[in-house]
Amino acid sequence: MSFRVTGMTETHPEYQYLALCKDILDNGSDKELFFNDVVLGEYKKKGEKPPFIRSVFGRQMRFDLSDGFPLLTTKKTFWRGITTELLWFLSGSSNIKPLLDQNNHIWDEWAWKHYQMRSDKKEFATQEEFIKKLTELPPSDPFVVKWGDLITIYGRMWRRWPASDGREIDQLAWAIQGLKTRPERKSYVVSAWNPDFIYEMASEGQKSHVPPFCHTMFQFQVSHGKLNLGLYQRSGDLFLGVPFNIASYALLLLMVSQVTNIPPGEFVHTLGDVHIYSNHFDQVKEQVKRKPFPFPGVKLNPAITDIDKFTMNDITLENYQSHSSLKGEIANIGGFTEVMN
Repeated sequence: MSFRVTGMTETHPEYQYLALCKDILDNGSDKELFFNDVVLGEYKKKGEKPPFIRSVFGRQMRFDLSDGFPLLTTKKTFWRGITTELLWFLSGSSNIKPLLDQNNHIWDEWAWKHYQMRSDKKEFATQEEFIKKLTELPPSDPFVVKWGDLITIYGRMWRRWPASDGREIDQLAWAIQGLKTRPERKSYVVSAWNPDFIYEMASEGQKSHVPPFCHTMFQFQVSHGKLNLGLYQRSGDLFLGVPFNIASYALLLLMVSQVTNIPPGEFVHTLGDVHIYSNHFDQVKEQVKRKPFPFPGVKLNPAITDIDKFTMNDITLENYQSHSSLKGEIANIGGFTEVMN
């Protein structure tokens, strides 16, 4: 398989990502973003103008795991953040406290925004103060239980989908069991898109200002004796988020492959609105000039046969070589206008 970038044919799978970067920069449509009043106020205090996005619609990348593990090499990628976040998803938790205990701050902004929108006390002047309190308190503290909870998050939908009869459905466990017993079936879909948790559609008590499930659904499929994983992502932040998403779902594929005893095949990543934030343009222009290194490998502890038993110590990244890191700010977008009683 080959990928075309700036008139040259290259064979490294990472050129799919670099080609998409260039496609958006050259051909994308510029669009304004929705920021609620809290976030707009923070930009105003800093004297900054909120970013916009440049986006295209409907793109796909394919990564055959026999070609190596698709952790991008044209910038240094935060591997520990990827693994701790995925293990958090797999736990079914919706509270960021386990992430904070591992010094992972990927979701801090959304907990802070939720607190600002819903709390009557407003006892913290900054996000740093708020996160510091969540970090210092035990998981059982009522403040952590309430304000560390993002409510709507992937792990809860994957492992504890709220059914109408009061049950919590473990979609991932169902898919894994099915792959073990009837691998030929086409129905092993895990959905995160639940309207009862999304903005104005959500029930009282389920409303959250976390962006609604960018990773809408994923599907396992077995072909020629190999396990494939396809992700449909409705919205993709190409510079910051998508490199995480590629590696996270490729790692999930390896883990499910091991526990089902089906060799891994392809991770197929389908994106709806895929975009670059305007405050990332310069970093992306630098990244597309870089030549990829060979992909690394990932080794899992072969003794693990239960998806719930994996820990950080069971996952080893091998031979990762990359260019230097490229930094960019996360834009805390999304939310909705609430009418407060």
